[in-house]
Amino acid sequence: MIEISVDELKANLKEYLQQVEQGEILVIARRWNVIARIVPAGKSLKRRMDRLVEEGVISWGGKPLSTWEPIAINNGQN
Repeated sequence: MIEISVDELKANLKEYLQQVEQGEILVIARRWNVIARIVPAGKSLKRRMDRLVEEGVISWGGKPLSTWEPIAINNGQN
């Protein structure tokens, strides 16, 4: 995982996109606040989870990932 500023990304977009194609994850920050992540397309969720575990970002026991459906929240409105 690489952390870069918006200005750095703009100045070297082609090079950073090549790194993403090779599997790298970019974390984009503006004034030290993370605003976005760019992750490789086409990687399975399990492969992304494995990579985050390897980098120490998350801890995961390896249980199968289930599908889920989003739920609607009505905020007290009917």
